[in-house]
Amino acid sequence: MNPVNTNSVKLGFIGTGNMGSRIARRLLGHGYALTAYDRNFEKASALTTNGAAIASSIADLTHKADVVLSCLTNDDAVRSIYLGPDGVLANARSGSIVLEMSTVSPGTSRELCRLGSERGLNVLDIAISGSTPSAEHGTLTLLAGGSIEVFDAVESIFQAIAQQYFYLGPSGSGTTMKLVVNTLLGVGMQTVAEAVAFGQKAGLDRNLLLDVLAKTAVIAPALAGKLGRVSREDYSPQFPLPLMNKDFRLILETAAEMKVPMPATAAAFQINSTDFGSESKGDFSIVVELMEALARLRPPRERTQADSIDKHYAHAVVCS
Repeated sequence: MNPVNTNSVKLGFIGTGNMGSRIARRLLGHGYALTAYDRNFEKASALTTNGAAIASSIADLTHKADVVLSCLTNDDAVRSIYLGPDGVLANARSGSIVLEMSTVSPGTSRELCRLGSERGLNVLDIAISGSTPSAEHGTLTLLAGGSIEVFDAVESIFQAIAQQYFYLGPSGSGTTMKLVVNTLLGVGMQTVAEAVAFGQKAGLDRNLLLDVLAKTAVIAPALAGKLGRVSREDYSPQFPLPLMNKDFRLILETAAEMKVPMPATAAAFQINSTDFGSESKGDFSIVVELMEALARLRPPRERTQADSIDKHYAHAVVCS
């Protein structure tokens, strides 16, 4: 397969939310001709200032594109965009490449690859590891599953948006690796939240505790950067908590299919999915605030909320 380059390929990009819009801007900035589509027309049209064209439908986009990229919220969104007579698979030209970048179940990735292959399409699952700042600065990590020949052919696209990219194996391998990565991310953040609450309850100054913790070898780089924001109580979403909860569900559902016990992950998911957490639009690091509330480290005005969390937590433990 011939390598893709900016002069020979037209890109179609579906899903221009927080991550997708930043990735699309990186591609436009590297000289790619790109047509965007989003069910929210305003999100897609915002890219016109960067030189993007806007498609009126999925069929319109796929008819024009040599490479289709998508960055969507969940399995249902992916299936609604790809399947059916109006979807990507039914309308893309034979020989086209599809780079599906959403965090979905490995089974969905394999299904898209199989159905795409039946239509003469080359489908890769390209899972994204990294937050919105990483997407903006082109420092994402990409995790790929599918054909190695297609992976090699689209390397120039990867170079525009990522600091590193890995081929993991057959279809579904990229999304599987993303679930492995986010297991460590989610459980690690829960562990940090518990340690921070424990240290404060034992009398340590919160800011000093967070500052020192960020400098120790036990904190993963992805979490160390969160601690400075936590010290300022800045929980503006870089990786929104509802997406972390969605990934926890995918991890545990996939593990159940394979009969792999994951008790620590299950416990972290229970905490993340309390009423307090599930209604939050903040970053997944807001679990620190939740654990502080459970430990009665929040001001008295928040204790009613903490009582609600206690009841939900007790129920979750009984049901685990």
